[in-house]
Amino acid sequence: MDGGVRDSSSASSNSSTSGASTGASATGGPAVYFARNVSDGALQATFAAIGQSLGNGKVGVKLSSGEPGGNHFLQPSLIEGLVSSVSGTIVECNTAYGGDRSTTEAHYRVAADHGFARIADFQIMDEAGSLPLPVDGGFHLSENLVGAAFSDYGGFLVLSHFKGHTMAGFGGALKNISIGMASREGKLLIHSAGKNRTSWQSAAQNDFLESMADACKAVLAAQPNMLFVNVMNNLSVDCDCDSNPALPKMADIGVLASTDPVALDQACVDLVYASDDNSADLIERVESRNGAHVLEAAESLGVGSRAYELVEIKG
Repeated sequence: MDGGVRDSSSASSNSSTSGASTGASATGGPAVYFARNVSDGALQATFAAIGQSLGNGKVGVKLSSGEPGGNHFLQPSLIEGLVSSVSGTIVECNTAYGGDRSTTEAHYRVAADHGFARIADFQIMDEAGSLPLPVDGGFHLSENLVGAAFSDYGGFLVLSHFKGHTMAGFGGALKNISIGMASREGKLLIHSAGKNRTSWQSAAQNDFLESMADACKAVLAAQPNMLFVNVMNNLSVDCDCDSNPALPKMADIGVLASTDPVALDQACVDLVYASDDNSADLIERVESRNGAHVLEAAESLGVGSRAYELVEIKG
């Protein structure tokens, strides 16, 4: 049901994690590298364990800049070393729900106030509008709208804070490359399951999650040169987009990295279920929003695999 666990210094398989009823299968899937602490060293070690480079082109580091008022977003002091190691430009897109990141001018101020502009160049990818990407064989979307500057980058490090989410159940790599890379009008398109790009319209829950999967497929088809890191700290039931997120009840779990965003998010969900440290609220948030459906939908579209092998490394 869940990914096998092994130490990176050994080829032998050890006992597997306790599993959620989320459908992850036995060993043999893509590797997900896991360090049981949250630090600069863990970030760089898990990323290095992937063993792939993002190449010599311009690298975007996609993360959430965090809504003012909240402080659970990935702190610049934590990620600075990893961002520097890939010579990355931190990239974001404007929000569709209002708030202090809904306009380009205000969003740049937030990036500066939260310290991201101090550690790297920072770009709002949709400051010049949207770039349409076709969705081939999707559930609901025929196109996905990302920030127009998406095409300026030769690769992306998708650096995600894994946590709960009010609408999606949880947020990780899949949310970061779907809603996160969507322009403001692209976000409206995903939330409405393809019906509206000018104003807010909420689709049925499964349609919304399937539209996230559609967007992921379009992004990876247009730019397959992506590597993924999830940080499991500040495990609130609320997103970094919340200006007043609930305080985390769980202890930090660690840092995970993979070439496969579906495997990566599945491993994070499984680790939450495997935890005996006040995980009930986060599990309830995932289940009440049918959050696992985005994993099912993304796998069915060929975005990635829910089967994985969890490889523990020293961070």
